[in-house]
Amino acid sequence: MTKRAVNTNWNQLLTKLLWAVGTIVFLMVIVSAVMTKSQRPTDDILIEVEPLSDGSKLINEKNILTALTQAIGRTPEGMSIKSLDLERLEERVLEKDPFISDAEVYVDAKGKLHVEIKQREPILRIIDADGKSYYLDNHGKKMPLSVNYTARVPVANGYIPPFTPEYRQKKGNALRYLYALVNDIREDEFMNALTEQIFVTKSKKFILVPKVGNHRIELGRYEDIDDKFKRLMVFYKEGMPHEGWKKYKSVSVEYA
Repeated sequence: MTKRAVNTNWNQLLTKLLWAVGTIVFLMVIVSAVMTKSQRPTDDILIEVEPLSDGSKLINEKNILTALTQAIGRTPEGMSIKSLDLERLEERVLEKDPFISDAEVYVDAKGKLHVEIKQREPILRIIDADGKSYYLDNHGKKMPLSVNYTARVPVANGYIPPFTPEYRQKKGNALRYLYALVNDIREDEFMNALTEQIFVTKSKKFILVPKVGNHRIELGRYEDIDDKFKRLMVFYKEGMPHEGWKKYKSVSVEYA
């Protein structure tokens, strides 16, 4: 082997060695930075609860701080990031709360602990046949009532069976039809503004109580809902203004 070839091989080996050393040093710096950050104490706690569409908060910032303090055993402020276990706080503490849909917990570059909360959205308040009261959220799941705020949603009562997690798969279940009906009402601008209360009869028919007037709307069974809503709108726009709100005790769209 010539001297020139030996020098070339040596230069290549030296270059590879320098790259390897540089990579190790770089990784050590990254690991050191991560370790240093994980040991750094949190400087402040910033809790943000996203309001519902009507501006309400069923759970507030004080409730969130209390839940974190109870889970940790002390206030999070001043604790190191590593000891906080952010993933556990998100998934096993905050997202287990019946009022919380999603939680994000992270520490920024300045050492501030951020807690961002998205609430579950109630769409109907239920008072079932046993007198038990709760909310249904927009995914059809059960929610407890809030001590902080009463959601401005329609109230349903009457012959409503007890809640079971699988109610939406049960044919003939009045709660299944009730959940479907309240979603139809929410999607119809006119009916959403009109409806204050829903009564479920023993024969699983629906009676609506509007926000204005002293009459009731006999909707009947959960069928042909779009057609019933259209006929109601025609009546309110064309018939009701001429006769007046006090003339009628009931309005029926049960049959065509």
